[in-house]
Amino acid sequence: MEKSYQYAQQQDLQDSLAHFRQQFHIPTHNGQPCIYFCGNSLGLQPKTAKEAILIELEDWANLGVEGHFKGRNAWLHYHKNLTATTAELVGAKPHEVVVMNNLTVNLHLLLVSFYNPTPQRYKILMEGGAFPSDQYAAESQVKFHSFQPEDAIVELHPRTGETTLRTEDIEAKIAELGSSLALVLFGGVNYYTGQVFEMQRLTKKGHEVGAKVGFDLAHATGNIRLHLHEWETDFAVWCTYKYLNSGAGGTSGVFIHEKYAQDNSLPRFAGWWGHNEKERFLMKKGFQPSYGAEGWQLSNAQILPMAVHKASLDIFKAAGIANLRAKSEKLTAFAVFLIEELNKEQKNIQIRILTPAQPAARGCQLSLVFNKNGKQIHQQLTDKGIVADWREPDVIRIAPVPLYNTFVEVWRFYEVLREL
Repeated sequence: MEKSYQYAQQQDLQDSLAHFRQQFHIPTHNGQPCIYFCGNSLGLQPKTAKEAILIELEDWANLGVEGHFKGRNAWLHYHKNLTATTAELVGAKPHEVVVMNNLTVNLHLLLVSFYNPTPQRYKILMEGGAFPSDQYAAESQVKFHSFQPEDAIVELHPRTGETTLRTEDIEAKIAELGSSLALVLFGGVNYYTGQVFEMQRLTKKGHEVGAKVGFDLAHATGNIRLHLHEWETDFAVWCTYKYLNSGAGGTSGVFIHEKYAQDNSLPRFAGWWGHNEKERFLMKKGFQPSYGAEGWQLSNAQILPMAVHKASLDIFKAAGIANLRAKSEKLTAFAVFLIEELNKEQKNIQIRILTPAQPAARGCQLSLVFNKNGKQIHQQLTDKGIVADWREPDVIRIAPVPLYNTFVEVWRFYEVLREL
């Protein structure tokens, strides 16, 4: 690895995924393309998204209700167009995934099924500082079951002087809680630090004490390799508007392990679209869930958001998540290398990287803490056309995304920081 523009340029020339950048709209600043390092918050728009929506609008205009059956992408089974690529992205079997609703709605629906506390087994283990939506969902579910959050929810924080959680500490806490633990609920990637949790180990340990294990993969899906079926994770949820580039407030996905595919003993909030599709239009009483994850659906597909999502998934299918992950590791490593070089070059402002150094323990995101003037530097970056984000109290998050970011952009980020 070299500290030079020429090295960055050469890496881009050798990048077999470089052409995918042309499939996205890149925002501009003062007439020039931005350096967009905010795909961990909102992914960029695929150029095919507009046409995908227009197709459905045209079919709606020309066919009306018949679009459900005669549309170019018949709406009746639209969600099935998303299944195969979704399953590949999260390491699942097709019947273990379905795209529906929004993330926190899906989290609540799956907590209905997988958080069933008893007077003895009622605790939920979460990472300290989980994304607020997960915290609020857990709090309200605990209260719904007449428990107190301060007792039922156990938050685990890093050791003193450390910024990320050690897997052995999480495992030890799971063992300590033992028969009182009903659910392990973690983010696959912590939104603040960018730490990737060892989901396979956490799942195994949770099951050893009889707890269910679920993950919020909002910052993981489309970012890192996942093997949810192999890991025997009970359930997972994710959004599609970050690394999956499917538009603000876009639809969501869920994973439910196949061991529950026909488990009708699990409580669930049922809806018409989750009913056995062979009998759905008979309009009979008595809910009979569809096989697998589709049995958790409530309503028919959100066609317009799903059209955008399909446009993005088609790009992921062409690129391949393994190829994207390989490029991501190189791109992020280059950013780390340059930040460390910058720290050596000057002593006035030092940058600490919260995100773990090991490639397997991080995705695209790097969480940067400046020893002073962090918020001011974030604003200065914005003023120079570098789109990152600020998270209180002191973190600038950058995410060089392999689908549309380049090594030269990482180099330019370093140059702007050096100037500042």
